[in-house]
Amino acid sequence: MNEIIFAGKHFLTHIVNRHAHSNWELVYCTSKDGKFIFEDTAIPYSEGDIVVIPPDLPHKNESIYGFTNIHLNIDNATLPFTSPVLVRDDGNKSLLHLFQDAYYLFTGDPDRRAALLNAYGGLIIRCITAYHTVRPKNKVAEQIIKSIVENYADANFDLETVLSQLPYCNDYLTKLMRNEVGMTPHQYLTNLRLQAASDLLCSVHSSITEVAHLCGFNNPLYFSRLFKKKYGVSPKEYYTEKVIKLTEGASADSQKIIPDP
Repeated sequence: MNEIIFAGKHFLTHIVNRHAHSNWELVYCTSKDGKFIFEDTAIPYSEGDIVVIPPDLPHKNESIYGFTNIHLNIDNATLPFTSPVLVRDDGNKSLLHLFQDAYYLFTGDPDRRAALLNAYGGLIIRCITAYHTVRPKNKVAEQIIKSIVENYADANFDLETVLSQLPYCNDYLTKLMRNEVGMTPHQYLTNLRLQAASDLLCSVHSSITEVAHLCGFNNPLYFSRLFKKKYGVSPKEYYTEKVIKLTEGASADSQKIIPDP
C-alpha cells in the first residue's frame, strides 16, 4: 500500500506524449508553466503544483516554455480521488523535499530503499490528501491544518501555542475544526501521528520507541495506548500481523512460479 515503485525526473522537456500507467502517478512541477491534457479536460500548472493522475488514465504533458518535474508511480495509493486533481505545495515546499528525498532514495540508495520508500509513499499520500481541498475550507481551519501537517512529527510541537496565537477562543476553534474535518485540532494531530506510525511500522525496521519518536510522541507507553485504542491491537501486534501477511503473500507468489515436476 502506497509503495513507490518508480521515481524519475525530467530535465528541460517540452512535451511528453500521450500515455497511461497502471498505477497512480504523482507529478511535482519544479519549474515553468504547462498543462496536462486528458481526454475531456486539461489542467494548467505552474511551479510548486502537484498533479495527481489516477491509474489507466491517458494523458500528455506539454509546455511552450519547457518544464522540469519529479514523477512518482505509487502502487495501491490510498487516495480519495476518481479524477485528476491539482494540489499546491505549501510555502515551505514540504512536498518538494519529500519528492526529492524519494527520488534520491529510489535512484541512489539501494540499502535503505526498501525500508524507507513505502514510508515516504505513505507520508506523501497523506500530505496530498490533507493539502487538497475538496471544498473551500475556512481560512482559519486551513491555517491550523497547515501547522499540524508541517509539524506533527516534532514531539516538541506545541499545538496550544499555535491556537492561542489566533484571535479566537478555544471553543470556536474546536467547533470550527469539527465542522471542517470532523474532529478537534488535538484529535486531528493525534490521528495524523497514529496514521504515520501505522505506515512506519509496516515499512521500517525500527523499535516501537523509535517509531513513536519519529511520529511526534515523547512517551512510547502513551503512544502504545493511543495506537491500541485506534487500531484494536498494540503496535507490536500490528507489526507482527503485517509481517505474517507479507510473508504469506510472498510464499504464495513463490509457489505460483514453481514448475510442476
